[in-house]
Amino acid sequence: MRKTLLLIWFLFPTLFVIAVHSADYVSLSSRNVTVPAYVNAYGDTIPYIALRPYYIYGPLRFRSQKQEKLYWKTVRDVRKCLPLAKLVAATLIETTEYLQTLPDDKAREAHLRQMEKDLVREYEPVLRKMTYSQGKVLLRLIARECDSTPYDILRGYIGTFSANFWQGVARLFTANLKTDYQPEGRDAMIEQVAVLIEQGEL
Repeated sequence: MRKTLLLIWFLFPTLFVIAVHSADYVSLSSRNVTVPAYVNAYGDTIPYIALRPYYIYGPLRFRSQKQEKLYWKTVRDVRKCLPLAKLVAATLIETTEYLQTLPDDKAREAHLRQMEKDLVREYEPVLRKMTYSQGKVLLRLIARECDSTPYDILRGYIGTFSANFWQGVARLFTANLKTDYQPEGRDAMIEQVAVLIEQGEL
């Protein structure tokens, strides 16, 4: 019985997709709750809820105490850095949309300068308390959330010259703003920890 219920639960979204060919999307309201729905080719109104992917990883097995220590250090670092990386991504989207409403380049540059001052004032104390390894993890997570390297983000907003300057500063500390995010390669552990945190499992 339990296996049957699980099968129905996982097949339910698939059945929606099969029936949706000529669907008109509407919404259903009941007891002050509104959910998205659609009307299929036969005139039936069916509630539609898109579920986020849920990832399941195997049990943790460490080959050595050193590897276990590295894993829990990564958990600590990602827990601290992931909210900041998501904030960066949200701020970039909001800033990009707002800049498009400004009349000219002068107004856009003035807004970016003011925003930079505000961000430094608000987040510098937090960043100063980060360890070196947390700074590197933050750069990787920013690349993950923004789907772009920190260098490309800087170059887009403050120009190539300033981006190269900050890249030079980063290289002094053996960091690299041009490093991309590789969830299935070099950054697999960071990706797994980030996904588990997002799913509420860590």
